[in-house]
Amino acid sequence: MYFTEVARSEEFLNLSFVDIKEIISRDELHITSEEQVFEAVIAWVKFDTNRTVYLPELLTQVRMPLLTPQYLTDHVATEELIRTSHQCRDLLDEAKDYHLMPERRPLLQSFRTRPRCCPDIIGCIYAVGGLTKSGDSLSTVEMYDPKIGRWQMGEAMTMLRSRVGVAVMHNKLYAIGGYNGTERLSTVEVFDPEHRAWTTAASMNCKRSAVGAATLFNKLYVCGGYDGISSLNTVECYDPEKNMWSMVTSMSKHRSAAGVVAFEDHIYALGGHDGLSIFDSVERYNPLTGQWVAMPPMQTKRCRLGVATLNGQIYICGGYDGSTFLLTAEVYNPSTKQWSYIAPMNVMRSRVALVANCGRLYAIGGYDGTTNLSSVEVYNPEVNRWDFVASMCAHEGGVGVGVIPSL
Repeated sequence: MYFTEVARSEEFLNLSFVDIKEIISRDELHITSEEQVFEAVIAWVKFDTNRTVYLPELLTQVRMPLLTPQYLTDHVATEELIRTSHQCRDLLDEAKDYHLMPERRPLLQSFRTRPRCCPDIIGCIYAVGGLTKSGDSLSTVEMYDPKIGRWQMGEAMTMLRSRVGVAVMHNKLYAIGGYNGTERLSTVEVFDPEHRAWTTAASMNCKRSAVGAATLFNKLYVCGGYDGISSLNTVECYDPEKNMWSMVTSMSKHRSAAGVVAFEDHIYALGGHDGLSIFDSVERYNPLTGQWVAMPPMQTKRCRLGVATLNGQIYICGGYDGSTFLLTAEVYNPSTKQWSYIAPMNVMRSRVALVANCGRLYAIGGYDGTTNLSSVEVYNPEVNRWDFVASMCAHEGGVGVGVIPSL
């Protein structure tokens, strides 16, 4: 649902209270920030003076803790309709407490603190860093716009990074750690598409290449990786408000080149290797309890795999099992707690990046055992088939990827 477009229409302003409440309660609203939901609610209430009575109940469906402190102060607290309602002011106080007392956030978790997860994100895919044909690290960035169907060059990072961790948070792209051709990196940089510029964020506590990264509850998590000496089991969490990394509970296994993804309020770490063994095992982290718990293993052991979530399921593809470069792919159904194979890719892809966009999965680049790959294939879950789309123009595999939603 393209909420921002719908919310500007006269049809939206004429909806009934029941309809508008049902719409704004949805997890899958296609929005770039919760501000759009708040502003739509205020516009609907103001459209008819008789609707003021509905505001408190509608506001319970707005995820106000996800609004920035500045927006809460400048726009929400100053809104006359909010100021004149005790119930609305209570919801505002809850949101302010969430920002003022971060140490109590685990106690304040509710659906209002959970970002909406549109299953059909539409945006630009960014391929970051990676390798040349000869195996050198790159700072190059390129973007794929599914509406245009081709790759174009973006702003390069400030550093060379292959085997880099990539995550998107608050519509910004984070490039985390990696390998610059000489050493493993702890440095982090952030791309802001609005200003089309990379800036430096705080460095991690550990150097990590072949690292997995994911975003959950407005925090960024990195799991495992390789520091130049050994595979890591340590996990770090980044708070963008404090620009600070902190260590959290380590995984049960040392996992380099694992898949890492956020799914159903947990961080999942899948496969990878410890320098001796390649794993089929999966474990997940609960940020509220600080515990890692074993989950059902994949059908195939894999390191250097791709992982993404789509339509309430986890998908994995490719990787390396110790003897074979893989083209198989699997899906995890949380209802049955089982992994099952889906159609295999057309090409073997180790070091593959997998990302969801527009209801499809994009398997990007990789290594087939002989050559670093620039090719890209797309999985359509409705027909269970992979098809090729335009190849990258500036990369030969080993990229990190993220999707920045279209504004």
